[in-house]
Amino acid sequence: MKRIIIHSDLNNFFASVEGLKKPWIRDVPMAVAGDVQQRHGIILAKNIHAAKFGVKTAEPIWSAMQKCPNLITVPPSHDDYMVISQRVRKIYESYCEQVESFGIDECWLDISKIARDFEEGAKIADEIRERILDEIHIPASCGVSFNKTFAKLGSDLKKPNATSVITDTDFKETVWKLPAESLLFVGKATKAELERLNISTIGQLALTDPKTLQFVLGKNGLELWEAANGIDNSPVTASDFKSTIKSVGNSTTTPYDLTREEDVRIVLLSLCDRVSSRLRRLGLVCDTVQLHVKDSNLNSFERQQKLPYFTRTSDMLFEAAFSLYSNSHIVGTPTRSIGVRALNVSSDDQRQLAVSDSIPNLKKREMLGETADNIRQQFGRGSLIRGIMLSNNELAKTDIEEEGSSFTK
Repeated sequence: MKRIIIHSDLNNFFASVEGLKKPWIRDVPMAVAGDVQQRHGIILAKNIHAAKFGVKTAEPIWSAMQKCPNLITVPPSHDDYMVISQRVRKIYESYCEQVESFGIDECWLDISKIARDFEEGAKIADEIRERILDEIHIPASCGVSFNKTFAKLGSDLKKPNATSVITDTDFKETVWKLPAESLLFVGKATKAELERLNISTIGQLALTDPKTLQFVLGKNGLELWEAANGIDNSPVTASDFKSTIKSVGNSTTTPYDLTREEDVRIVLLSLCDRVSSRLRRLGLVCDTVQLHVKDSNLNSFERQQKLPYFTRTSDMLFEAAFSLYSNSHIVGTPTRSIGVRALNVSSDDQRQLAVSDSIPNLKKREMLGETADNIRQQFGRGSLIRGIMLSNNELAKTDIEEEGSSFTK
């Protein structure tokens, strides 16, 4: 059976998601960037309007602003990107079981069981693109080929919102004329080594003696020669990008140094509510809580505690965090900043169900958390607050920074 592989790439993913949330920035030069207020960090993603000014991913913000003075920059919303990524993945999984993530915005699909040839494969790819655009409102580009390497390369040939096909009979005409760096895993260092051998195209790489490439680049040289010649039998394995998230956290620098235990409780509850909400949104649970505290003298400590079971309920996170604080904080030392992080996170699909019947009121606490999330999402975070927050309005409104797993694109 001939293999038919699709590689789907969500175009300008971070920027596209931000455009969904803020329609007024869709048609102007816009980029997702690091610390926008401090003008530090780099460009994580840009839309097509910013690209026309020469703005590039991974360049410093100040450099991008010089090229495009009217550039609008927005901070990344990692949770939103993950949620949208999971919605798109469900579309992929409606076509086949073999879906392999390659980052948060790219996936391979093995549709060999439902596509007899490349023509049918292209039709399925077009249908997938149309569904992503209609249901998620984000453009995608697809490459269709007989292996993962050329499917990935095909998705880069036409953007945005296009399908490219590279067959086992015409790949030399399509691929060999392209720059060598178009090939997967040819980075700057490898490109420089290839240029030393006067290799600038994939075709030149394919026609080079593989022993020479192996001598210069080691095992990687032989693998690149095989890839250039269409030799790639690596399977599409069912893997989800969500499994690469290792932690979810939030932190804050308090508006004033905290000396009262009641004030620390307010901040910790607020932080744990945020972490709990984000875990639910991402479909994750955790079994370890980490606390980071910095005092007014900028001295800090970090402690973590194992939970009795995988969970994401706010009260469980808070109990662990406050216990860590009480056992490690030196009484009388003013607290300047606090961070709470959920560690050893995992999908809740099986582990949460495994314990849900054995832990009293776990389902009720989960439902209560979900209800609170829905109310806050619809009416704002201030629409539902804990009673203890009413005792200190200033702390209740403290800015809380998202410290989840960061992705670059």
